[in-house]
Amino acid sequence: MLETCKSDQAYRRACQVIPGGVDSPVRAARAVGRTPLFLAHGEGAHVQDVDGNRYVDYVGSWGPLICGHAHPEVVEAVCRAAQAGCSFGAPTEAETELALEVRKACDAVEMVRFVNSGTEATMSALRLARAATGRDYIVKFEGCYHGHSDGLLVKAGSGALTNGVPSSAGVPADVAEKTLVARYNDSQSVADLFDRYHEKIAAVIVEPVAGNMGVVPPDPGFLLDLRALTLSEGAVLIFDEVMTGFRVDRGGAVRYYGVLPDLVCLGKVIGGGLPLAAFGGRAELMRGLAPEGPVYQAGTLSGNPLAVAAGLATLRLLQKPGVFERLVDATETLAAGIEGIAGRAGVPVQVNRVGAMFSVFFSDEPVTDYESACASDSQRYARYYRAMLEAGVYLAPSQYEAAFMSTAHTDHDIAFTLEQVERVMDEIK
Repeated sequence: MLETCKSDQAYRRACQVIPGGVDSPVRAARAVGRTPLFLAHGEGAHVQDVDGNRYVDYVGSWGPLICGHAHPEVVEAVCRAAQAGCSFGAPTEAETELALEVRKACDAVEMVRFVNSGTEATMSALRLARAATGRDYIVKFEGCYHGHSDGLLVKAGSGALTNGVPSSAGVPADVAEKTLVARYNDSQSVADLFDRYHEKIAAVIVEPVAGNMGVVPPDPGFLLDLRALTLSEGAVLIFDEVMTGFRVDRGGAVRYYGVLPDLVCLGKVIGGGLPLAAFGGRAELMRGLAPEGPVYQAGTLSGNPLAVAAGLATLRLLQKPGVFERLVDATETLAAGIEGIAGRAGVPVQVNRVGAMFSVFFSDEPVTDYESACASDSQRYARYYRAMLEAGVYLAPSQYEAAFMSTAHTDHDIAFTLEQVERVMDEIK
């Protein structure tokens, strides 16, 4: 039995001063029927909790740690930056260097603005799109998460044409009603919204590979359809690549699928584990931002030297010959291994993978959208999560989150993980 007395004690203490004991809801692990682990140390592909238990980590701080925990080159870059000064609130040359790296990697980006979180990036990109078009409505998709700003915390009603309704207390109805919800991988649902709200839709925002209902790839032609629809209707197409940027491909989903949006939002990997995000795109749109244009956006810690240093070091590590290819191959090996083991054990699973991210859905049917993701067996996933944790493998505490590989995962880590999967699948079938 896994001994987590110190984590349990830390959680009780945290609950006295932090709502729910956590600073982000999914960390609470309620969906998998337990209290959260409190982590104390990370190195490479492994983490250790406050009780001293060690795990192979497939959370990776929810995606940013593509080179693993405490990579020596990233740590050195951050320490060097800290010695020169943690924050200036003034431009630094490193920001320009990172902007150039982003532009080189992302084919849709001509100019970029750095912010501190994915929520800031998507919120600012939508403001820019509304200003550029003079329109108020936006389209998002069921199951796609774009941060916790008011206008994006909405869910679908009974049909794709239903106006968004708040899915969080404190979101004004008149804000939520400007967000229209379509079905992911259903181009017609988007076309229907454009027919109904002709010349009122400012932007379509989409995770090009959904990652917040678990990993759900786009159907062939779906992203191209969105590009064609937005062009014909004069709306802005925004790819939310906070999760997929530099992870499904060195050039993100833009390069992987060969579809150019107007704006791209980036986060996670771009900061190498420190708080950093960005939005960028066509220069004519980006020049609408203050101080060059009328769209106001600001942040005291935007482009923070420590985060920029971590991001630069991470992106340069990914550019080394063969690094990204080996990462993708390792992810494919693990995903295919899990699928094969489950099949032999008679456990119905769907393993969705793109690049270096994947999800294991306990379902008989392919998972292609929000509805089919929600139809998967979350209770069986909870049993799988708890059993894998006991076996020394740290997974996301939710059926509807992605798993992430890093360049630090070794063949031994993968073999160990698959050994535990084989034992656990027999337990939960």
